[in-house]
Amino acid sequence: MPDGTEPLTLTLHSRIAEIDAAEWDLCAGRDNPFVSHAFLGAMEDSGSAGPRTGWLPQHAVLRTGSGEVVAAAPMYAKSHSYGEYVFDHGWAHAFERARGKYYPKLQVAVPFSPVPGPRLLVRPDSGVGLDTLAGALVQACSELDLSSVHATFCTEPEWRQLGEAGWLQRLGMQFHWDNAGYTSFDDFLGALSSRKRKVLRRERRDANAAGLTFRALRGGEIGKREWDAFYRFYSSTVDRKWGSAYLTRQFFTLLGERLGDAVVLMTAEHDGTPIAGALNLAGTDTLYGRNWGCRGDWPFLHFELCYYRAIDWAIAQGFKRVEAGAQGRHKIQRGYVPRPTFSAHWIAHAGLRRAIANFLDEERPAILADMAALADESPFRKGGDPD
Repeated sequence: MPDGTEPLTLTLHSRIAEIDAAEWDLCAGRDNPFVSHAFLGAMEDSGSAGPRTGWLPQHAVLRTGSGEVVAAAPMYAKSHSYGEYVFDHGWAHAFERARGKYYPKLQVAVPFSPVPGPRLLVRPDSGVGLDTLAGALVQACSELDLSSVHATFCTEPEWRQLGEAGWLQRLGMQFHWDNAGYTSFDDFLGALSSRKRKVLRRERRDANAAGLTFRALRGGEIGKREWDAFYRFYSSTVDRKWGSAYLTRQFFTLLGERLGDAVVLMTAEHDGTPIAGALNLAGTDTLYGRNWGCRGDWPFLHFELCYYRAIDWAIAQGFKRVEAGAQGRHKIQRGYVPRPTFSAHWIAHAGLRRAIANFLDEERPAILADMAALADESPFRKGGDPD
């Protein structure tokens, strides 16, 4: 391990397959499956993250003089801002109007996945500081003559340390469900106000009265039939909303093969035919909701499959939380409360950096005020409220 004086070398890799999986995962840890070598490799090997979608891997690795990996970052060179969920299109347009060149940029992120988690992956026993890796990324950006480096959906400790290192700090918001030691879904309902509890019970009753069969499948229980059906649902949802599917059919096969029991698929069938699915990944204590799709119009099926079944599963597994992805203020009425998300941005051009810093200084208080207002809409009983 480095003693603080040993020189470290940063290398950039156009394929995660160039990096030993065991060494990468020692840096990434086991808590969050999205930064695992297996998940990122499935993205690349399936053609989901690559030239077709404009996510060109430039994975960063810090090595000792003996070649030992002590830190890493999932990083991509990008010529657009799609698939990130932390929107900087306005920054790019403003800089380009001023005759600057915003793209390409470096994105430290998990493609198409608005999932909070570690982004600067430092091996715990390495003695290397996060600031060392952050400084190496800035140096790489400068040497490549790029406009910026963006670490999106990073952890709060990373966000704070990057802010101390001069990166610009941005806040966002998602809705997460927290397990307050519930023993069952009814136990969770007992924490809600009477009126909200009745709404959730009615939604679940109507969803379960439609003659559907629900299953929660994990790992090897998910076969080709289920993945074929889910990909149809996913493609249909993308066609309706965005018009371009990032994830290929092969991605889901590789996901199931490589991540095993970390993959949890909630399915609904009608007369033996799959009609909906919700894909989740399980960390050590958190269930992460990702994609969903449906064929037909079924009452409250989205809420049942994506939110309530996820809560049921998390309680049964003793998980601490469910993170249901980006957007969706309707989630708050279903027990998913506002939580901050974090991103940090290193901007090379001094003028653009000042302009973005001013914007973020105004945006952060607005985000916090919005979160506080939404928290008042929480369905949970407040002190003194009747049951």
